[in-house]
Amino acid sequence: MLDRLSPQAPDPLLALIRLHAADPREDKIDLGVGVYRTEEGATPVFRAIKAAEQRLVDEQDSKSYLGPEGDIGFVNALMPYIFGADATMGGRLAGMQTPGGTGAVRLAVALAQKAGVRRIHMGVPSWPNHAQIMADISLEVATFDHANPDGIANLDAVLTAIRSAGPDEAILLHGCCHNPTGVDYTLDQWAAIAEAIAETGVFLIIDSAYQGLGAGLEEDAAGMRLVLAKMPEALIAYSCDKNFGMYRDRVGALYMLAETPAGLDAITSNANALARASWSMPPDHGAAAVRLILRDPDLTKVWLTELDEMRGRMRQVRAALAAAGTAGRIDLTPLGTQNGLFSVVPVSKEEVVRLREEHGIYMAASGRINIAGLTMANLPKFVAALAEVTG
Repeated sequence: MLDRLSPQAPDPLLALIRLHAADPREDKIDLGVGVYRTEEGATPVFRAIKAAEQRLVDEQDSKSYLGPEGDIGFVNALMPYIFGADATMGGRLAGMQTPGGTGAVRLAVALAQKAGVRRIHMGVPSWPNHAQIMADISLEVATFDHANPDGIANLDAVLTAIRSAGPDEAILLHGCCHNPTGVDYTLDQWAAIAEAIAETGVFLIIDSAYQGLGAGLEEDAAGMRLVLAKMPEALIAYSCDKNFGMYRDRVGALYMLAETPAGLDAITSNANALARASWSMPPDHGAAAVRLILRDPDLTKVWLTELDEMRGRMRQVRAALAAAGTAGRIDLTPLGTQNGLFSVVPVSKEEVVRLREEHGIYMAASGRINIAGLTMANLPKFVAALAEVTG
């Protein structure tokens, strides 16, 4: 039976990791892997996480099953940071733990499909795994252009997609720090999107994977909160892998907004059944560490400080790129107003190869760069190489 399987193309990012690792040049620059890096190039474990994990070692008295909903203490502790003061939105909101943000997105689209959604509208470019997940569950995808060439979100395109959607269709939006473009909706744009969704009744799915890495925890959630306030129902996929630095521990959550509090039981029971059939129960360790941090004011303060440090460093890099102005034919100034880990530099695939082979600069073929891969030390080399290759 297994001989019938055809080889699949390797993941381009994994191939890029191998190429970078094999490159002997000491001044090589890795802009491909989507993890935060310090000015020294490290991806450290948060100090708050280290302290919480030590507490788990000392105090955790069981590793028995938690059930498909996972660590509800973790789920509830996150809610005020994501949704604000009325964290349960009048008793209409409930959540469950998932294996990372990927698990949350997978569960969200599977739950939407089970509820009758047959097509999802998605802005492109998007995180590549979005399309892969939907293809794997045979959910149809319709695309629209997320951003204009000037680096501003394409409001007309998203509104057209919303207004053209049928009653059994959904739209997937990034909550903040758009992957891969870094181009977010303004609050005025979110307000227009909210009005359009309320008018048409298209089902809303939000993927929030980078809260706190853009302008701040509250600022990054403001647009999402604005649109959710007008929604009778929605699904929100959330990741702690980035803003707690827990990439390999896979810490995520799915939140479900119902039209009435009474409607939550049916939604959560279906989500639990899908989770049970997919991974049975999520891994607990990372979520338990986050729960401990958010329940301890001192650890919360340490975490917020670390998040501020991450965000500040990335804003510094973005400001330096914007100050560089142009590099060859590339205008770098829009990168200064974009958010999060990623931006897309408009280079061709051939130019990406030249940057890699001639200068040791590694990035995705799409031109997506990890802003945290740049430092004040290597940024001049990147700008100069970009100017040489695209000039």
